[in-house]
Amino acid sequence: MYDKHPFIPIAGFSGEPRLGWPAIAQALRDASANEHRVLCVECYPGVFVDAVRNQLTALLGPALVVSTQDLMLPPQELDGRFAPLLTDDPVFGVMNKAEIEDFFDREKLQRARQQIVQWESASPASGIALVIGTGASLIASEHRLLVYADMARWEIQQRQRRGEIGNLGADNPNELPSLKYKRGFFLDWRAADRLKQRVWNEIDFLLDTNAPADPKMISGVALHAGLRAAASRPFRVVPFFDPGPWGGHWMEEVCDLPRDAPNHAWCFDCVPEENSLLLGFGDARVEIPAIDLVFAHPRELLGESIYARLGAEFPIRFDFLDTVGGGNLSLQVHPLTSYVREHFGLTYTQDESYYLLDAKQDACVYLGLKEHIDPQAMLRDLEAAQTTGAFDAGRYVNKWPAKKHDHFLIPAGTIHCSGRDSMVLEISATPYIFTFKLWDWGRTGLDGRPRPIHLRHGAQNIQWGRTAEWVRRSLINRVEPLAAGDGWREERTGLHELEFIETRRHWFTGTTPHNTGAGVNVLNLVEGVEAVVESPSSAFEPFAVHYAETFIVPAQVGPYTIRPHGQAEGSLCATMKAFVREDA
Repeated sequence: MYDKHPFIPIAGFSGEPRLGWPAIAQALRDASANEHRVLCVECYPGVFVDAVRNQLTALLGPALVVSTQDLMLPPQELDGRFAPLLTDDPVFGVMNKAEIEDFFDREKLQRARQQIVQWESASPASGIALVIGTGASLIASEHRLLVYADMARWEIQQRQRRGEIGNLGADNPNELPSLKYKRGFFLDWRAADRLKQRVWNEIDFLLDTNAPADPKMISGVALHAGLRAAASRPFRVVPFFDPGPWGGHWMEEVCDLPRDAPNHAWCFDCVPEENSLLLGFGDARVEIPAIDLVFAHPRELLGESIYARLGAEFPIRFDFLDTVGGGNLSLQVHPLTSYVREHFGLTYTQDESYYLLDAKQDACVYLGLKEHIDPQAMLRDLEAAQTTGAFDAGRYVNKWPAKKHDHFLIPAGTIHCSGRDSMVLEISATPYIFTFKLWDWGRTGLDGRPRPIHLRHGAQNIQWGRTAEWVRRSLINRVEPLAAGDGWREERTGLHELEFIETRRHWFTGTTPHNTGAGVNVLNLVEGVEAVVESPSSAFEPFAVHYAETFIVPAQVGPYTIRPHGQAEGSLCATMKAFVREDA
C-alpha cells in the first residue's frame, strides 16, 4: 500500500493547470495583452532551456529574444572563479554565498537590460520580448510577466546521469555525474535558490517541465494557495529510490518497485531539499521542489523557534537504507559540529540514528570501537587497506546483533555502519552530504570506480572513547516510558544527549494524542498496515498513511491524533516521531 506518488489536493482552481504548450502559450499571450510586454522565463538550472525557448518562440512569435546563457562568463573563467568553493575533493566543496549574478559578465548583463528598455520605448504596443534562462529576472525587472520554470532535484540528477545537461555556465555535459552533482549541490542550486527566494512573491506563473513531453503551468495564485494548503496539514513528499553497491531488495517488495535496477539501496522518503511535492488539481499533478514550501512558509512549517535558529532549512531527515540481500554500508563517521563549521561552512552536523524497520536473522550494526584498541594501529590498517583491499573491521569495531524495532543512536564522531540483511529507517539531522567513509569493504561503486575515501577527515573526527561499554549503555535501545492512555503508550527512544533531535515511539490500538508543540514533526508508520491522522478541531481533512510511509506535520497544525485505520483497525500499530528539542 506504499504510495509512491502522494499529492496534496488543491480545490477551487478550475482551469488549472494549463496542459501542453499550446494552452500554456495562449495563457501567456492573454496575460501579456496589456501592460506585461516583457515575458520573463526564469529557469532553474537543469531545465531544458533551449526546448522551452523554441516552443515559446514558435507559438508566441516574440519580436525580441534574449537568452541568458549568452551573457555568462566563459566556462574557463567560471571554473577559476569558483575553484576555491568547489575544491579539488571529489565529494566535498564549501558552503558559500554565491549568487546568480556571479555567473554573468556584468557588462553583457547591463547591455541586455538596456536593450530591453530601448525595445520597450521603441516597439509597437502589441509586441512581446522574451527573456529566458537562469537569471532572466535579473534582466527584466519592470513591466514583466514572470514565469518561473522550476525543476525537481531528482529529475536534475537523472538528466545529469544521462549526459543531457552540464552545470550552470559550464561546458561539462560529459563529466562524471558525481562531479556534476557536487557542483550543482555546492554552487548552482545554492545560487539559484537564493534568486528564487528573492523573486518568489513576484511569480505570475509556475512552469513544470519535469516531463518534457507533458508541460504544465499554474498561476502564481494557485501555486501560493497550494503551498499554504501544504503548510496547514499533514503531507508527504514524493519519495525516490536509487541503487547502490550495498543495496538490497526489501523495498522492491514492500514499496512495489520495478525490477529495473540491480538493487534499491536508498529511498529518500523525507529530505525536502532533495524531494519534490505534487500539487493535485483534479486529475492533474504539478511537481515542484519540496524546498519551495520551506522557502515560502518557514514559520508555519518549521515553527518560529526553529526558523529563528536555523533559517529556512528543514532540519530533520528520514531515509531508508536497504541491505536485505545486499552488503554492508561503508564504515563511516560524521564530522563534529566544530569541524564541519570550520572546514565546510555548516552550522550543524549529521547526528543520526538507525531504526530497524526489519531485519533478517543475521542482521547487525557496526557501532563504536572495541575496548583498548590502538588508534594509530587502526588508522595505519585503514590506510593500508586502500591499497591492499583488506581491513579487519571486527578487530576494531563493535558488531551488534540487530532485530526489528531496535534503535541505534549515532551522534557525530561515532564510527558506524549498517550490516547486510537490515532495513534501516535512518533518522537524522540534515547536514547534506558530509559523511566520511573510512572503509568500503574493498568494493567499487556501480560505475566500477572505487568510491572516495576520506580517511584524513575521518581521523580528525573519530571519538576514540566511544567504546563497547559506553555504546551499550548510551546508544542502543535507550527506551524510556513516558506516558500512556486508553489504547496507546509513548516512549522515548533517544536520541543521545549530544544530538538536537528527539525521537518518540507510540504504540497504539486506539486514538493517540499528539501535538507539534510549535515545531515541525516528522513521523513514520513503523508497525501496522494503515493509520489515519486527524485534527480534533477538523482543521484539516483526515490523512491516511501506510506502513513505512514518512509524513510531515507542520508546526502550525498543533494538536492532532493518529489511530489505526482500514485493515489495521483493532491491531497494534506504531509510529516513530522526530522533532527538534527546544533546549538543544
